[in-house]
Amino acid sequence: MKNVLRSTIRLCSALVIAAAAACSDATPTSEPDAVRASHAVTDGDVLATLRRVTAPYHRLEVAMADDFVLLHPCESRPGEGPVGIVYVNFDRLLDGVIDPALPDALIYEPAGNGQVKLVGVEFAIPYAMAPQPPTFMGAQFQPEDEFGVYALHAWVWRENPEGMFAESNPRVSCGEE
Repeated sequence: MKNVLRSTIRLCSALVIAAAAACSDATPTSEPDAVRASHAVTDGDVLATLRRVTAPYHRLEVAMADDFVLLHPCESRPGEGPVGIVYVNFDRLLDGVIDPALPDALIYEPAGNGQVKLVGVEFAIPYAMAPQPPTFMGAQFQPEDEFGVYALHAWVWRENPEGMFAESNPRVSCGEE
């Protein structure tokens, strides 16, 4: 039953993203244009920006008040490893801009007792808005066919031995939900 629910959530999310992208006239941007000119582009500055703008989202209710909605429950991808719980802001996702001050999604880890812990962010561009995967800070976005987007995870709140922009993080657990 849990797998059916996850599949239904993914299908509905992909349909919403695809439909919204088809109606959008925004054009995606990629590095270096992807980062708005008002933001610094050094690795340290981007990391500091990401941490500064997402610090309030350690409280899930703040993220939800800023229009982040549950995209999927805690996910551990076969052959890749754990990702976490993803909350997405559809307005940001569909703007076609990669901006460290406005990440498209937030990645959480279950922390027990119904609580979650912020571990990373995600940037995403719908396939309909990009002919090929964009890049950000030298990292290429990965296709996520189940959602119809190119996406890039940034593990800004949980160190990742596989790298800042790895698709999954072995230090994230989907233990208790």
